[in-house]
Amino acid sequence: MLIRQASVADAEGIAIVHVDCWRTTYKEIMPSDFLDNLSYEKRKDIWIKNINRDGNYVYVAENNEGKIVGFIDGGKRDTNQVENSGDLTAIYILENFQRMGIGKKLIKELFLKFEALGFKTIFVEVLEDNKSRFFYEAFGAELLKTEKIKMAGAELNLLVYEWKDISQVLL
Repeated sequence: MLIRQASVADAEGIAIVHVDCWRTTYKEIMPSDFLDNLSYEKRKDIWIKNINRDGNYVYVAENNEGKIVGFIDGGKRDTNQVENSGDLTAIYILENFQRMGIGKKLIKELFLKFEALGFKTIFVEVLEDNKSRFFYEAFGAELLKTEKIKMAGAELNLLVYEWKDISQVLL
């Protein structure tokens, strides 16, 4: 498994992982018509912008055949006013490649970048019904707050976690 920084050429592979993961991760959480209408092409355009955006960092996980099977994205959200902090904004791994340590490798790579940038606190937002919140908790993230949001016509609970000390993730 290769973990590396993403390039614009990876946007299509990232988009496929993103859409496929939303369809599996959120199938019991989000309306099915919303998930059915997700588009690889629209996501590809979004990922081209994300990869090119200053202050945004995207890393991919490639399998031995060179296929992207996961990715992580982070930086500092415009809404984040906390000094020396950043945000993990997305991490997705195809269902068949989960529980193989890829998530740990991806998060470590992003957090190494955050450490180099001087970020001390990292935030991540996750839907309450998304089981990946347990992944964040296992790596030491602590629940900061819960808020209600509307997404795709559904009312959902958004959990905001924070790492006050990323050193444990970097071990």
